[in-house]
Amino acid sequence: MSSNSFGARATFKVGNKEYELYRLDALDKQGISTRHLPFSLRILLENLLRTEDGRSVTEQEIRALAAWNKNSKPEKEIAFTPSRVLLQDFTGVPAVVDLAAMRDAMKRLGGDAKLINPLQPAELVIDHSVQVDEFGTPGAFDVNALLEFQRNKERYAFLRWGQTGFRNLAIVPPDTGIVHQVNLEYLARVVFVHEEGGKRTAYPDTLVGTDSHTTMINGLGVLGWGVGGIEAEAAMLGQPVSMLIKAPRLPISCLQSPRCCASTVWSASSSSISVPACKICRSPIARRLRIWLLNTAPLAASSRSTKKACVT
Repeated sequence: MSSNSFGARATFKVGNKEYELYRLDALDKQGISTRHLPFSLRILLENLLRTEDGRSVTEQEIRALAAWNKNSKPEKEIAFTPSRVLLQDFTGVPAVVDLAAMRDAMKRLGGDAKLINPLQPAELVIDHSVQVDEFGTPGAFDVNALLEFQRNKERYAFLRWGQTGFRNLAIVPPDTGIVHQVNLEYLARVVFVHEEGGKRTAYPDTLVGTDSHTTMINGLGVLGWGVGGIEAEAAMLGQPVSMLIKAPRLPISCLQSPRCCASTVWSASSSSISVPACKICRSPIARRLRIWLLNTAPLAASSRSTKKACVT
């Protein structure tokens, strides 16, 4: 339960159900402006208001985040608690093994092994183990799927046990979709609802994930960060993620100069990209994005001769 130092906790009804939420305008009413914050930082601010405990998240950290402006230097850290954790099988299997080892240790100490569970909802998508042995034939999918199960029988049996053995752990089985597609189309809640002690709390869906495509979820307005296996496992066990207070500068700058950025043009006829000479569009991040565009645009441009894309 949040310390609620700013009186941000409020209730609202949907049908015959009542929910709690944490309102940012509670800060505005106390003279702490939040309207200047980018939407991404507003979501982080709600996260701090909801998880304020006086230890991991303090009143001073909430004030520091609310005081952010475009000239702020990223010097202050906050403790962000994601709503869920996204895993793929390469990094997910070791995490489940660690949970199983903790259960064994708990049992040896005479405790209840069933108390060992992820504290945050964790979803593991098995999509990194397939190999292409058969291709170009009507039965290619079935052949590759069969070989995948034969090669990974022991791992998959262990993960199936994990899905039934642990609370808060869901396993998306093999051959049902790749992780970023499943995350975008099936796993995303957009709004999370947590029920405890007969009370429901609604809050924004946020996550950390170990797949390189984790951040695609930002396209749905769900904040997602890519992390390593150790950070993801710590988040599963309820540990907040430490991060500096900052907002993405390049997208903000690009949105301020859309004419310049929108003039990045892919030409299918010449297989080249023309780029304006502004400082933003010449940045290292923008160059990497143009490399991606150069690799993928020919597929998308088969029906049209030109494509325009903002570098953000």
